[in-house]
Amino acid sequence: MEIFTDSCADLSPELIRRFNIHIVPLGVIIGENTYNDGVDITAPELFEKVKMQGKLPTTSAPSQAAFIEAFKPYDSLIYIGISSKLSASNQNAQIAAKNLPDKDIRIIDSLNLSTGIGLLVLKAAELRDAGKSIDEIEKDILALVPKVNTSFVIDTLDYLYMGGRCTSMEHLMGSLLKIRPVIEVRHDGTMNVKEKISGSRKKALDSMLIDFKSKIPNIDTDRVFITHPNSDEDALYLKEELLKLTSINEICITHAGATISSHCGPACIGILFMTK
Repeated sequence: MEIFTDSCADLSPELIRRFNIHIVPLGVIIGENTYNDGVDITAPELFEKVKMQGKLPTTSAPSQAAFIEAFKPYDSLIYIGISSKLSASNQNAQIAAKNLPDKDIRIIDSLNLSTGIGLLVLKAAELRDAGKSIDEIEKDILALVPKVNTSFVIDTLDYLYMGGRCTSMEHLMGSLLKIRPVIEVRHDGTMNVKEKISGSRKKALDSMLIDFKSKIPNIDTDRVFITHPNSDEDALYLKEELLKLTSINEICITHAGATISSHCGPACIGILFMTK
């Protein structure tokens, strides 16, 4: 049995190899050019192209044909993808599965993004490696979907605004007041401004730590993700502070791909975990 996800899961190459995960890339569009996320464009390359061209990127879901091509070699698989409220990826994957009726293909809506998806994907791989059946894995992962907690700080609303994820008024006020929003993914798969932090970036980072601390009794400390495109120092700071708060078996620091970066921009950073 194979485990699939899309490039929005922001899993590192090491984790992809370690857990034997298949990745279907989303498209990233800058000007007249379309790139495959993680294949021929990375977040740093994305930011450089945006800077040079003066145009913000958009993204596109993998096509039905791309999913069919990816799924076709395998008899049974589970695909866990980006929230259906944020992308057509889930819908296209379902249509692809219907076009391969001789395969046992399960499509799971993560109702999440970035390594919020990744948490579910790695859990599915661990269940597969423990010998669980495809029915058991599907049932267990569906039960875990509402237990994923995803929040991240962004330094600029430009990318969210251009991507249609915030209003012009929110964009204007955020820019004028130098507000750093803390964005959360709701359990219905949509995004929401959880908190608006004025002041230093450290204050915004600490707000995520405070939220994490408040949930410690119920947090699954087996694995926690810190994900960002280009904020290595901040990621190390968050890791050190998290380990001061509680014992965590594995903190995975991963770099966000071009899909997430297209909407959240540079200096975005998040803490992602599951509750029990």
